[in-house]
Amino acid sequence: MQQDDAFRPLRVVAAERIAQDIHRFDLADPEGAALPEFTAGAHLQLRVPNGMVRRYSLCSDPGDTSRYSIAVKREANGQGGSASLCDGIRAGDLLPATAPRNDFAMAGSPVSRIFIAGGIGITPIMAMIHQLQAEGRPPWKLYYLTRSPAETAFLEDLRAPSLKGKVVVHHDGGDLDRAFDLWPVLEQPKGRHVHCCGPRGLMQAVRDMTGHWPASAVHFEDFSGAAATRPDDVPFRVRLARSDAVIQVPAGTTILEALRTAGHDVASSCETGTCGTCRTRLVAGNADHRDLVLMEHEKATQIMPCVSRAAPGTDELVLDL
Repeated sequence: MQQDDAFRPLRVVAAERIAQDIHRFDLADPEGAALPEFTAGAHLQLRVPNGMVRRYSLCSDPGDTSRYSIAVKREANGQGGSASLCDGIRAGDLLPATAPRNDFAMAGSPVSRIFIAGGIGITPIMAMIHQLQAEGRPPWKLYYLTRSPAETAFLEDLRAPSLKGKVVVHHDGGDLDRAFDLWPVLEQPKGRHVHCCGPRGLMQAVRDMTGHWPASAVHFEDFSGAAATRPDDVPFRVRLARSDAVIQVPAGTTILEALRTAGHDVASSCETGTCGTCRTRLVAGNADHRDLVLMEHEKATQIMPCVSRAAPGTDELVLDL
């Protein structure tokens, strides 16, 4: 979490419900000044009314620095951050926010880009669409998967004539038998890049279907943090091979957090197991891999300490640190 001095107040200039349980907030400088520039895929952190700090992707046009826009799904059974924001913030209020940061950038120079969004995962991809439409390259196509039209944010925007033929919207009604078949889309890499954001199940399915793609061509964004800790997690220990130091990792704490608490600095970025920055060599022990980065053949010798843990029955992992 960033320090308080990294936050600045932004004025909520608009707040509206744009789909079932989804709210859009437009944020601007209180004095009307231009905001810091951002690139498509960027997010910012907000301190919501109950004091929690949450990350939200920017869905607005990166070419417009007069305001930032975010779309937030109110999670009734979440940890309270989204509910605090959606229920407690109105137009005219001030919200502490950080400057934008991008862990989901449109890297590389592919022949085309495929966007796969599930539910509220459409938010960063909307900014990408704005940017590509402005630049006119490369070609792109969006596959947007939701339960129903009522739960689909930006539906009218995506029906604009300028996007004709570029957007496929699929509603499955929550029925797995009606799920969209992505295999024909992902069967052949063909020099393309994939950008996926949505429920972790969708991202894992896309990860499985792109195992034969170059790793640099598949990109994920995940703010859920659901994979990092689970109610049935148990404590274990990590041994650092270079110093033989032993660090206890309690239930509810990630390896990365435990390392930091013990004074060990490990490079990291997304901290959701999707970017690969914290990749560390696994010397010994069986890991419960919860990332979306490692290929199957890498899992015996690599680990993402931001989300992965010791596998059940394993008391110790040895890391090359």
